[in-house]
Amino acid sequence: MAELPAPLEERFRQAATGLSGLDYEAYLQADRDPQSPVLGLGHRESPIAFFGRDPGRDEVRHGVPFIGAGGKQIRRVLYRRRFSGELATPEQALAAGEGYFWANTVPYKPAGNKAWPMVIKRRFWPLVSAVLLRCWSGSQVLTLGREAFFWFGIEQSVSVRQSLNQHWRSPARFETSLAIDYAGPEPDLARRLWIHPLPHPSPLNATWFKRFPSLLESRLDRLESG
Repeated sequence: MAELPAPLEERFRQAATGLSGLDYEAYLQADRDPQSPVLGLGHRESPIAFFGRDPGRDEVRHGVPFIGAGGKQIRRVLYRRRFSGELATPEQALAAGEGYFWANTVPYKPAGNKAWPMVIKRRFWPLVSAVLLRCWSGSQVLTLGREAFFWFGIEQSVSVRQSLNQHWRSPARFETSLAIDYAGPEPDLARRLWIHPLPHPSPLNATWFKRFPSLLESRLDRLESG
């Protein structure tokens, strides 16, 4: 399993010190350190990464991303594919995610679950990009929702941002993919990534919630058959 290098973890902790907008109450109730990032990671060699938004209350409580109501949408699909059964326990949910890499935008819960403002995203962008490009060697990224998708335009070239905007405007954005040359915060951190957008799996996303499992299945069928 990939581990967060100690110097990088310390940089996350420093960036989270006194973070305005952090849901300190949720961390207090869960008896969790508010400076500890909620990162899933996984095997460095995993070919596919799930990339979502910041953690929610369940993720803070368990210290694991993608474990709340939206994350369980993903893990149910993975569990059926891997074990041909229905997800019933937290242990099964974690087992379903083995073999994939897990990361998110700002790995801290915001108050009110509102998306972090761009100034905070830019603060954490070098750290999250280092996680993707140093802790993971794959190239296939399943993004969950608009916030996660457009994260890959932060600090990127005009052409990359234009490609992302054009793709998102397409009615077929959740069935098609795009390749970008993703540049990290350091000269040696760069890689071509294939981005496969999906809608956010939250039950609050009424437009796409019921369709999410089939869209994810289709993505995985194509990626894992090739």
